[in-house]
Amino acid sequence: MADLKLKDLRYLVAVADTRHFGQAAARCFVSQPTLSAQLKKLEDYLGVQLVERHPRRIALTEAGTQVVARARRIIEASDEIVALAELQRDPLAGRLRMALLPTIGPYLLPLVAARIRRKLTRIELLLYEYQTGPMLDHLQAGDIDLGVLALPVPSDGLVERALFDEPFVVALPEQHPLTSRKSLKATDLNGETLLLLEDGHCLRDQALDVCARAQLHEKQDFRATSLETLRQMVASGGGITLLPLLASSGAYGNARGVVTLPFAKPVPVRHIGALWRKTSARSTAIEAVCEIIAEAAGQQVEA
Repeated sequence: MADLKLKDLRYLVAVADTRHFGQAAARCFVSQPTLSAQLKKLEDYLGVQLVERHPRRIALTEAGTQVVARARRIIEASDEIVALAELQRDPLAGRLRMALLPTIGPYLLPLVAARIRRKLTRIELLLYEYQTGPMLDHLQAGDIDLGVLALPVPSDGLVERALFDEPFVVALPEQHPLTSRKSLKATDLNGETLLLLEDGHCLRDQALDVCARAQLHEKQDFRATSLETLRQMVASGGGITLLPLLASSGAYGNARGVVTLPFAKPVPVRHIGALWRKTSARSTAIEAVCEIIAEAAGQQVEA
């Protein structure tokens, strides 16, 4: 009887993640017939059906669900063996998979990407964008090495490191009466219409916490999918919103039709940090990347 093949487990996990043979094959860089044939061989080898094949959908059997859970752990351990070997050769070389929140990545990466390439020349940084829940799932599954997100979050089995505190600012339409102020208190926003991101974005909950002391009413028929949509809605006069400081700096600091004002002290902030698995073999490289992020972002938010 042939040995259990790691690549077949990767095919199975890809099918479990995508629920689509074509997408799973593309993710694994093989043809769909090859992937389907290998999964059938895996089922024959194990003597149980793992995947239910329907014309328009794919589902895992009960056995398939249990096998996938264990396959993920095997794949993670295999990847860590490879990473450990790379680490022994050069701890600051090889691929490093980093994920960032959608409300962090576009604004932080311009500050740090070039510095990382310049200072860590042998690291190949692979970038991903996930909301908090999926990011934690991908970390635990071993799909990514490092997550940059807003803290606190559940972090069982993960190393947590604070990177920087990012102040919030208020974004107002340029004709708004409050734009004549130098800074604002939360209570200055009483009666305003608040524009927020859709459910699932932690920034939504953070903005609601900041505004809890003010009598604002959220625009109920609108949920933005991105900070840029929020910015455009503010410019059109649809209401006000809160933005993280980095999202109102640099190339984003001169958005037409929008004025941003700081909060008066005590300034509300969100805590940006990093998470990675305690068992990760890439800890040295992760720490080096975190140092660069903390330094670059810290300089920007304190300027």
